[in-house]
Amino acid sequence: MLVRVEFRKGAVGVIHHHPHRQVTYVVRGSFDAEVGNEKQRLAAGDCFFVTADVPHGVVALEDGTLIDVFTPAREDFLRGIAPTQAGE
Repeated sequence: MLVRVEFRKGAVGVIHHHPHRQVTYVVRGSFDAEVGNEKQRLAAGDCFFVTADVPHGVVALEDGTLIDVFTPAREDFLRGIAPTQAGE
């Protein structure tokens, strides 16, 4: 499942976890990302990987766009329930 998420500066993708594996690609903007105990600053062209059930989240340092890829598909997203606040 591929999901495009638009963030406004200061928006927070709250720390959460799920049983899905996830790859996130930064299309534009910059973000502080936390995956498990690791923190890193990401910019356009960067990506990160999250294994199942590892806590993770982001903070938008400027307006930006992320592409999240999940396997298996996020049934909670399909039902309209999302754990993040993307500042929309």
